[in-house]
Amino acid sequence: MAEISVPRLSLVLLVGVSGSGKSTFARRHFQPTQVISSDFCRGLVADDENDQEATPDAFDVLHYIVGTRLRRGLFTVVDATNVQWEARRKLIELAKSHDVLVDAIVLDVPEEVAVARNALRPDRAFGAHVITRQRKDLRRSLSKISRDGFRRVHVLRGEAVDDVEITYEKAWTDRRELTGPFDLIGDVHGCRSELETLLTELGWTLRRDDAGRPVGAVHPEGRTAVFVGDLVDRGPDSPGVLRLVMGMVAAGTALCVSGNHEQKLVRALNGRKVTIAHGLERSLEQLEGEPEEFRESAKAFMDGLISHYQLDGGALVVAHAGLKEAYHGRASGRVRSFALYGDTTGETDEYGLPVRYPWAKDYRGRAMVVYGHTPVPETEWVNNTICLDTGCVFGGRLTALRYPARELVSVPAERVWYEPARPLTPAARRDPGLLDIGDVQGTRYVEVRTGGKIKIREENSAAALEIMSRFAVDPRWLVYLPPTMAPPETSSLDGYLEHLAEAFEEFRGAGVTEVVCEEKHMGSRAVAVLTRTPEDAAARFGITDGTCGTVHTRTGRPFFDDPALTAGLVDGLRAAVSEAGLWDELGTGWMVLDAELLPWSAKAGGLIREQYASVGAAARAALPEAVAALEAAAGRGLDVGDLLGRTRRRSGNAARFRDAYARYCWPVSGLSGVRLAPFQILAVEGRATAGEEPHSWHLEKLARLHSDLVTPTRHVFVSLESEESRTAATGWWTSLTEAGGEGMVVKPAHPVPGRVQPGVKVRGREYLRIIYGPDYTESLDVLRRRFLGRKRSLALREHALGLESLARLAEGEPLWRVHEAVFAVLALESEPVDPRL
Repeated sequence: MAEISVPRLSLVLLVGVSGSGKSTFARRHFQPTQVISSDFCRGLVADDENDQEATPDAFDVLHYIVGTRLRRGLFTVVDATNVQWEARRKLIELAKSHDVLVDAIVLDVPEEVAVARNALRPDRAFGAHVITRQRKDLRRSLSKISRDGFRRVHVLRGEAVDDVEITYEKAWTDRRELTGPFDLIGDVHGCRSELETLLTELGWTLRRDDAGRPVGAVHPEGRTAVFVGDLVDRGPDSPGVLRLVMGMVAAGTALCVSGNHEQKLVRALNGRKVTIAHGLERSLEQLEGEPEEFRESAKAFMDGLISHYQLDGGALVVAHAGLKEAYHGRASGRVRSFALYGDTTGETDEYGLPVRYPWAKDYRGRAMVVYGHTPVPETEWVNNTICLDTGCVFGGRLTALRYPARELVSVPAERVWYEPARPLTPAARRDPGLLDIGDVQGTRYVEVRTGGKIKIREENSAAALEIMSRFAVDPRWLVYLPPTMAPPETSSLDGYLEHLAEAFEEFRGAGVTEVVCEEKHMGSRAVAVLTRTPEDAAARFGITDGTCGTVHTRTGRPFFDDPALTAGLVDGLRAAVSEAGLWDELGTGWMVLDAELLPWSAKAGGLIREQYASVGAAARAALPEAVAALEAAAGRGLDVGDLLGRTRRRSGNAARFRDAYARYCWPVSGLSGVRLAPFQILAVEGRATAGEEPHSWHLEKLARLHSDLVTPTRHVFVSLESEESRTAATGWWTSLTEAGGEGMVVKPAHPVPGRVQPGVKVRGREYLRIIYGPDYTESLDVLRRRFLGRKRSLALREHALGLESLARLAEGEPLWRVHEAVFAVLALESEPVDPRL
């Protein structure tokens, strides 16, 4: 049986006359979804697979489908005659535009066989002359089809058509099965001694030959070294570097991608005409002192290096000059050129060197890209990419990145081995204020590390964009939005819609053994972003106007219209953090706090006046008069007893309604009377503490904040396995709510994975009059049928997105990555849900 091997990511054209068996061949060897047939596309546009007048439109559809599949990295087969050069040319160009290889499988069957097969198909109305014409086109094509641009042309004749097996070749760049750990090493440029020092620092054991030269290395933990290219030129011992790296690659302890200096050296060794400059002369001179056998093996090694590697399931890409996402795993001349030289503009600078476009600034890919090529004084993460060329040969350092730990290790150069043509320049820095609307528009899926992807609908994105672009604080401060919070299951206790018992039972059922009950202050949810100094604000958030933080609402809006009030509150909080010693204790120059800002009326004054006070005023004006009138009527002997009783209850309920919202309102002047009640340290430098530390850690730290602007959050820890502990907490909740308090938030005491609510709010009976109306207790049987599913789903999704934004912030990811998750929270807030929950 013959074997046809095709690339796993490629375009395959079936070539043959009508009736040659292309569709049968495709069904036998390929998945139905992989095959795009011209007949099928005619059917799509004309409801008739044989309507030849629909052919132009059918091929427009075919080209679109094929292009979309190739863009998405899917193996694709085109089932069409493809006997004419023009038809093949368009498909070959389409494949090249997506940087994939193209193979052709030609089914060369006798003309009489094809004619006989077509005669057996009643849906085929064309005559034998059509087959004859196609056969002539095919014969003309076969003599030159190998020059069309195909990687390979496989011609099958006679019995070979039915006696063949299709196998798939993995791309040379595809090493996704290798998961590491890796030690990624920057441009060596002949600095063999520094490379030995770096490998030793990384824990590698060098292997030497009889002459004492390093010829290999092994790591006791089984790590793999990955070299980003440019092993040669400029430095003192390019042959020594090659000998060591070649030995490591041959032993399977290292990988290496090609650098532009290796490519040029190979051309020079092959006698090609090249400009001897940029250190090439040193490599040629040093290799002259090596045996011919070594020179040949070194040349073969360098010539065989590939453009880039995909590693760790595609999560890591290594290329000498970097690689944009569209080129990951692709094969073409422009992909190799980009990997070797970067994205050049075609211009030269004042030093005569190519001007390179800073592609990393626009990178939005999921894979980490590690590269070198352009020397930089310091490494810097830019949009999940990092350049490891720190100019060792120019007197800088030789740098390695430990993956997946993201730990940088470097050793200094022993001396300046080669004077640079131009001063070392920093890596392409991200613009801290640059956000792209394309990152948040339309239907999107945001991947969160707690598991899975969260869908954001297009209409929700549009609503969030309106708020974010018109009303939000400076987006550089907007690094977190809190999730919504659901109540517990409806209580069955007489007179209660919500009760602590249901919250306890819910968490016990989820396997939680300890919770914390925190007093709800009935303020407005607030997020405080604080920096220790203006320099910290500039370094971490890109804020250079001297401000040191902000306080914003749960939808990202400023709390105060007057920036001076915000600055005063921020300064007061910073002073409290400094006095508590938290900056030094946590090793941070910034922190993000979750809190409530009191009083409720400070932010919700308009809402109180328009929605609550107006109802209370109307009830106070009307109901006492109604009671008086009914009492007078009863005094005259009229039968109004039931109506009088109901009206008296309504009047009492209205009074309790007014008392409920009035408790949360008091006059403020400037910051006088304003209080912030923090209850969680969300993130600090290098740590997303919200998802790492128990609530006892947060509350203990925050209890040390002493300021007129800070009020503590009263709380109690409850063992759900202890009836005594549950009873004591329930007693506190009852006394708190009967005294007019809003209620409590119940949370797992320790971070818990999975689909466990991050917290539930248990509100008091009197407070719920504000939510459901003064007379809601008269309709509890109806209200108990409320549906909590959508609210709970939103709470889980928004919580996961919030943790994701904090993790990205703590890891130093760029603003657009943090905003992707923050924006998604705001978008979900526009989903319709019962606002009373």
